[in-house]
Amino acid sequence: MDLSLPILSLAGAAIAGTAAAVPRLRARLKLSRAKHRSLTGHAKMSRLVARLIPYYEFDINDFFRSDGAPAGVATKRQDGFFRLAELYRDRYAKSRQLTAEAATRISDLQFTEAYRVPFQYSRLVREHLGAGAFVQSSAGVTVTDVDGNVCYDLTGSYGVNIFGNDFYKECIDRAGARAHALGPVLGPYHPVIVDNVAHLCEISGLDEVSFHMSGTEAVMQAVRLARYHTRRSHLVRFAGAYHGWWGDVQPGVGNPISPHETYTLADMSEATLRVLRTRRDIACVLVNPLQALHPNGNAPSDSSLVDSSRTGHFDRAAYGEWLKSLRRVCTERQIVLIFDEVFVGFRIAAGGAQEYFGVRADMVTYGKSLAGGLPVGVVCGRKQLMRRFRDDHPVDVCFARGTFNSHPYVMAAMDEFLGRLASPNFRSIYDGLGELWDGRAGQLNAMLAAHDLPVRVCNLSSIWMVHYTEPSRYNWMFQYYLRLENLALSWIGTGRLIFSLNYTEADFAEVAKRFVAAAENMKQDGWWWRDAALTNKAIRRRILREMIASAFR
Repeated sequence: MDLSLPILSLAGAAIAGTAAAVPRLRARLKLSRAKHRSLTGHAKMSRLVARLIPYYEFDINDFFRSDGAPAGVATKRQDGFFRLAELYRDRYAKSRQLTAEAATRISDLQFTEAYRVPFQYSRLVREHLGAGAFVQSSAGVTVTDVDGNVCYDLTGSYGVNIFGNDFYKECIDRAGARAHALGPVLGPYHPVIVDNVAHLCEISGLDEVSFHMSGTEAVMQAVRLARYHTRRSHLVRFAGAYHGWWGDVQPGVGNPISPHETYTLADMSEATLRVLRTRRDIACVLVNPLQALHPNGNAPSDSSLVDSSRTGHFDRAAYGEWLKSLRRVCTERQIVLIFDEVFVGFRIAAGGAQEYFGVRADMVTYGKSLAGGLPVGVVCGRKQLMRRFRDDHPVDVCFARGTFNSHPYVMAAMDEFLGRLASPNFRSIYDGLGELWDGRAGQLNAMLAAHDLPVRVCNLSSIWMVHYTEPSRYNWMFQYYLRLENLALSWIGTGRLIFSLNYTEADFAEVAKRFVAAAENMKQDGWWWRDAALTNKAIRRRILREMIASAFR
């Protein structure tokens, strides 16, 4: 029996199979090379690592010397900590009590209270340094808590507050009066929506608009429409970028299920451009322009301040060139380029990031400040991308609706906001805006350097981030010294300070003075002790040893 033919057939099939596999392997290799090397670029690995990290906490003895500090320094820290705790008990008594009561039934509050600092220190900090979560009034650039403490507001209401609290109060008050006759009648539109659409199309340079209830929903709809019209499955997001809490854009830690149609690639990377040029399954690319401050880094939070490796630096020219390269490739490959301007929209320029960087997107999402202080999300896009049905296949639709979309009060508040934004006198606020805030950041950094303090700030206009120049495990303590100087921070602490644009020179000078005083007090209490052996690498190795020891107890 002649076996040569079957053998040759098998060999041919094997060769053909190998030949077919090679392009797939090459494509996979390109994709792997385009991922950022950190855990932020590897969703599956980050989830695995998160599941492996055991819980452990420091007792009173280890809490103050977890970096190997000598006994004298640990004692100084302990004295400073409990002196701080006594001041917090006196100053925030009512707010602490309300927070403790509310936290038993508000799951959001349980989460934020637990994740203000690295978990090893959390219990003792929650017990002694809780400042409370309640405020009762605002005026100018300040907020007043339920204990009567007047604080300079550095929270920016998570990005909503661009023009000052009083501005938004006026928008909401006037909106309420204008929408009162109709009330909360949902479904039909309030006539004011016509003006809003005209303003938004002019600002975005795009053709059509859809309204939603949040920035997260707006991004969801933009991605859904991109997939619908391109008939492709995958979206590209960049390592560290935040686009809301829905599953496809949060593929790593925080999402119980890993999405299978998301590529998380490196920001500002030629390898990423090569992937975009060669793959055929990419529907859209999401860009959050805030990442220009810390490309490929997660949103900074004091709960992740385990050492001093957090950095940030904004290079407008470099990031602008990157966006232009991205625009060219997306145009070549018919990939939808989506700018997620929910956070930065209207803060850095009246026309948002498109105007600021000189790059046009196919779709833009807005939110936060746009509705004059009320909740909103908006998608602006090219006409052919916004259509939700096909003329030639009437049952093939891309459905999206929401009960509260286009709420009359929200639309009226949006019109108040956009009407003021369109005023030439109001737009003058953007003249020299970047230079103003760069100068203020430089001024504060000079003060910190003059006082020999290991703290600096970096900024993208009025959005700031604090970083640290000397290795330390205790940088997260700085937020508690800042709060004691009546500087109000969001729950993520010093990772993001957001100034409203109505800060005067006198207001900022007072904030800078208090900022430096807080840093001097923290230094005096010994938290920034170090010796030659204390490096960021040594700190991370020490933490790894702690985790291993905890896992095998």
